[in-house]
Amino acid sequence: MTSRERVLAMLNGQPVDRLPAMPITMMFAAKLSGVPYREYATQADLLAAGQLRVAEEFEIDHLNVMSDPACEAADCGAAVVYSPNQPPALDETNALLQDKAKLATLQVPNPTAGRMGNRLRVLELYRQHKHNRLVEGWIEGPCAEGADLRGINSLMMDFYDAPDFVRELFAFCNRMELAFAKEQVARGAELIGVGDAAASLVGPGIYREFVWPFKKELVDGLHRLGVKARLHICGNITPLLADIGRLGFDIVDLDSMVPVAEARRLMGERQVLLGNMDPVRVLQNGTPAGVRSVVAECHRQAGARFIIGAGCEVPRDTPVANFRALTHYAQEATC
Repeated sequence: MTSRERVLAMLNGQPVDRLPAMPITMMFAAKLSGVPYREYATQADLLAAGQLRVAEEFEIDHLNVMSDPACEAADCGAAVVYSPNQPPALDETNALLQDKAKLATLQVPNPTAGRMGNRLRVLELYRQHKHNRLVEGWIEGPCAEGADLRGINSLMMDFYDAPDFVRELFAFCNRMELAFAKEQVARGAELIGVGDAAASLVGPGIYREFVWPFKKELVDGLHRLGVKARLHICGNITPLLADIGRLGFDIVDLDSMVPVAEARRLMGERQVLLGNMDPVRVLQNGTPAGVRSVVAECHRQAGARFIIGAGCEVPRDTPVANFRALTHYAQEATC
């Protein structure tokens, strides 16, 4: 069974020869390649080479295009801070939509140009290499992208002070992200990851009223494009698990503070789960034996519908032996 076949079989509810491994490796890949992170995040050839190297050396089952959450916002004209060895980050003090009225004139940028275009070139480079991995594209969810454009603190107030604006903002974000996803699918992406970390900051009431309808629209739109969808939300989403389980994402990532057993109980047996190893305490600062013990417990709680990965991104300074212990478990574990 090839890596691509293994992941697709898992997502389609078919038998697999072993558990897939799909950890998020960005800064880890850049460090392994000896590349400053700013260059990794902004130069397609370096990102593609880093992902191919990590996948081959550690027998990971996918190739990813993600580098940072500022990609789409940068192409909208948002102020982005580029540091030599940190991910590009939004300038919260200079948010693009500090003036809410600007949303009415904001246009969806051309996804084939700018930083989005760089991400598309990563996919084109994957096509040029002989590999058997599933190719994963990446976009931002409505809450995360809304926060990138408006500013996270302002957005949290807008839920109460400007609810109609929030809905208009989220609708804009979905239009942009689906246009971006369509271009990624055209270049070979078979799975689209959706990062929506800001959603972990709201309670169930706001989530159901504002976030859930637009997240549902987004995942349904991805499925209409003919791809699978993966949801990644950093943070504690335990109060939102039941609602997230109704969205229809093919994979749901669990951060380290989200109990796997609780996610399984609330999301049902069909939902494919990924995570929830503490990426710093266990993966970066622990031991290979500790990594194996924790991932085995995650597998026990999740059951057969499980993909190996950390609770969030694999930290840059994770020891190779620890990371190899994580991926080696997947190579040995049956469902």
